[in-house]
Amino acid sequence: MLRSVLIANRGEIAVRVIRTARTLGLRTIAVYSDADRDALHVKLADEAHYIGPASARASYLDVARIIEVARKARAECIHPGYGFLSERPELVEGSIAAGIVFVGPPPAAMRAMGSKSEAKALMAKAGVPVVPGYHGERQEPAFLKQKSYETGYPVLIKAVAGGGGKGMRKVDKQIDFENALAAAQREAESSFGDRRVLIEKAIENPRHIEIQIFADNHGNAVHLFERDCSAQRRHQKVLEEAPAPGMTAELREAMTKAAVTAAKTVGYQGAGTVEFIVDGAKGLRTDGYYFLEMNTRLQVEHPVTEMVTGLDLVEWQFRVAAGEKLPLEQEEIRLQGHAVEVRLYAEDPEKGFLPSTGKLHALQFPKGDGIRVDTGVAAGDEVTPFYDPMIAKLIAYAPTREEALGRLAHALDDTVIVGPRSNVAFLHALVMLPAVREGKIDTGLIAREASALGSEPRPTDFAAAARAVEKLVAREQSRMALRTRKRSNERHSPWDARDAFGFNAARETSYAVNINGTRTLARVRFDADGIHASVDGQKSINCAVVEAGEAVIAWHQGRQTKVLPEEAIAVDLEHLDTGGVVSAPMHGKVLSIEVKAGERVSKGQRLVVIEAMKMEHALTSPLDGAVSEVAVSAGDQVAERAKLLVIVADQSPADSVAKKS
Repeated sequence: MLRSVLIANRGEIAVRVIRTARTLGLRTIAVYSDADRDALHVKLADEAHYIGPASARASYLDVARIIEVARKARAECIHPGYGFLSERPELVEGSIAAGIVFVGPPPAAMRAMGSKSEAKALMAKAGVPVVPGYHGERQEPAFLKQKSYETGYPVLIKAVAGGGGKGMRKVDKQIDFENALAAAQREAESSFGDRRVLIEKAIENPRHIEIQIFADNHGNAVHLFERDCSAQRRHQKVLEEAPAPGMTAELREAMTKAAVTAAKTVGYQGAGTVEFIVDGAKGLRTDGYYFLEMNTRLQVEHPVTEMVTGLDLVEWQFRVAAGEKLPLEQEEIRLQGHAVEVRLYAEDPEKGFLPSTGKLHALQFPKGDGIRVDTGVAAGDEVTPFYDPMIAKLIAYAPTREEALGRLAHALDDTVIVGPRSNVAFLHALVMLPAVREGKIDTGLIAREASALGSEPRPTDFAAAARAVEKLVAREQSRMALRTRKRSNERHSPWDARDAFGFNAARETSYAVNINGTRTLARVRFDADGIHASVDGQKSINCAVVEAGEAVIAWHQGRQTKVLPEEAIAVDLEHLDTGGVVSAPMHGKVLSIEVKAGERVSKGQRLVVIEAMKMEHALTSPLDGAVSEVAVSAGDQVAERAKLLVIVADQSPADSVAKKS
């Protein structure tokens, strides 16, 4: 067995690798950027080394720097995790040149399967069905547009390198092709350093089923059954499970055989995932599946496979890297029970899933039989705009699918994330959705059920706000009592109190607060039982409340309600009459400014493109008018709510008449 490992990654996967490495007796070496100096993976490792600025390109994606640190730390092997450099042959070759073992496949296998176009060509040659489209080397926009027309719309533009939905765009009409291609290429280059794309026919009602494979350097290759990852949003996996609902013995045999063949064809070693798209309209049949790609690394969703097989995939990775044979032969690998995983993200489903940043004021994960949590953060940590916004992965296991989903729903009920907005309520609604319970999932399900899943603006939770008001008032009373005790030379009078004090019966007063950015009045009643608040006629409900500076945040049913005393609000930036000011909805980098000062714009027209957490967000004009000011330039880093540009609205006929009179 190897004796030391450098983990060339961060967050929950770095923590995951550290824990298995320790059980095997390996010395663990972490790396960190400026943004991760106090990160959990840094604290857990035996030692940690600085690798550069917060930008991933200048730190976690710097191959030379990673190799240099590994040599200085005398690491015997490098584990790449997933994302970042995990599918970059340059890291493998650099490791080998430095005499360091790479925990993963050889560079030739990585290149063969890391390129979606080359992988599809190999699979087609091996007789595995592939999705129609263009997988060649030519990248001229006009040529790709023609190939899309020949393939037939709708099509998918997909980055040749990488995965996770980055650099992917669905195009329904030819008129939208150029903008979609440019956006996909920019995102691909930003995420993977490779702007090449391929074109595929978009299959309607598709299911996404993948096969976990493992191979050693002794010629052995096995599969560890399948995972269903069909519940997706914008091509990003949201819920994953093993085994796939409705999987037949015939289709499992066909897909697993194809996956193992793929691994052997390229001389694969280590953990890999062969992904297939299945035509959901036909059901799970052997004539309705197509090879998509092979991910030459461990997958985010690997815990569900571990739960249903009882195996540690990271341990297998280390053993294969050390030159050992696979721990088990195919017939010894068993599939038992059902596991479901969801990804907890710092994002706001009610605002188009915009990434959310900030301090994690409270973080509470569930415990119990069949529950597993993989995370890379702890309470008090900051969620920054520099990396993927994942907070944790929540996994539930049980003997049956119905029981596993039930456990997952209860686990989400017991999860508390206060600070950045999160998708907990959205995930709970997804797990409870009838179609999910019945196993009727395809990649378009989430988009179709947006309203039912709460991924649209929802009314303020006034009952939760009332509970936060009670906490605010109690805190103010405590502060006043403390100040009174300090004024030992002054007598305290009950008439000084701000609690509607009276000698007869209960007391009641109004309390000015700001709830999620909107000023309102709460009614507060004081009696022998304590403080009781109501907002908008709704009484307080029992829920978690957490202090966050001057604010109190209530956590109820997976949603946050932020309450501030009115006097603590200096300027309510989010709800002012902005007069046409277009502000940044999140921290990020300005990729492009698509208008100029003096230019006329129409409502809905693209104005600015911002990149945050490795995703592009196009901001459009809220009205018809003219651009009077452009306050930023392409390449600028901007803070949330920063002014980007100003639009002067067109005058209505009524306005013109009023001015003339």
